[in-house]
Amino acid sequence: MPNIYQHIDSNKRDTIIIIVAFIAVVSFVGWFIGQYYFNGSGIPMAGFALLFSGLSSVVSFYNSDKIVLAISQAREVAEEENHDLHNLVENMSIASGILKPKIYMIDDTAMNAFATGRDPQHSTICFTSGIVERLEKRELEGVIAHEMSHIGNHDTLLMCVVSVLVGTIALLSDWFTRGMFYGGRRRRSSSDSEIGGVLLLIGLVLVILSPIIATLIKLAISRHREYLADASAALITRYPQGLANALKKLAADDEILEVANSATAHLYIDDPVAERRGGWLSSLFNTHPPIEERIQRLECM
Repeated sequence: MPNIYQHIDSNKRDTIIIIVAFIAVVSFVGWFIGQYYFNGSGIPMAGFALLFSGLSSVVSFYNSDKIVLAISQAREVAEEENHDLHNLVENMSIASGILKPKIYMIDDTAMNAFATGRDPQHSTICFTSGIVERLEKRELEGVIAHEMSHIGNHDTLLMCVVSVLVGTIALLSDWFTRGMFYGGRRRRSSSDSEIGGVLLLIGLVLVILSPIIATLIKLAISRHREYLADASAALITRYPQGLANALKKLAADDEILEVANSATAHLYIDDPVAERRGGWLSSLFNTHPPIEERIQRLECM
């Protein structure tokens, strides 16, 4: 079984792979748009797309945490505002051997939390006001230790980069879909028509697969890492039942976190949009493992 250092190396490697794949996909989309819409100008458009995707990747790497916090409408919590919360985070920071992260708050009565940041030196833990007010001390310690584990395992960089890049892919896919149906041009010669037909087929496949691929990427990086963070949190607190009790309260909470969306859902300790999906597809596309199974694993420790 891989140890924690191998998981950290794997996360760093996965981040690079996802960024490279993103650049490749966006460059292909640019080539396709240039070839289909701009009279065979695929190469120049591919160059523009390469530049765009490269800049997006750099921005995602260094500013994904700020982007996610802005999307979540989170605000920084000063120590004078909440001494108890700062003390809990500092205690878990000492126990885990990780620098104390910044503390942010989402003013929402729904219960949830997430960690973000490209490395432990630039990390943040964000809580909803509901989870801080409604959990007991040992339960909140378990949640903080879980998020500290994500920071220590370098999950946060990977998950934040995916949030930004997946959102970009979704925007490009939407742009192409609108352009294909409302702004597409017709080729005059039969050979051009054949080429256009092939490109159109490729584009349609890309449009259909892009959101599915984005979802699968989020699923792949989230489910296993939640189990690992739960186990690491139990090791930090030496009290698995604290996190187990917190997860029970989260499972019973039926309030909707309004600022959460499908691009950021995988960041949270509990999937905040699972209830909105509904139907039999809900469990298939959940970014988190079943919370009942997580609780059972913790109670068996």
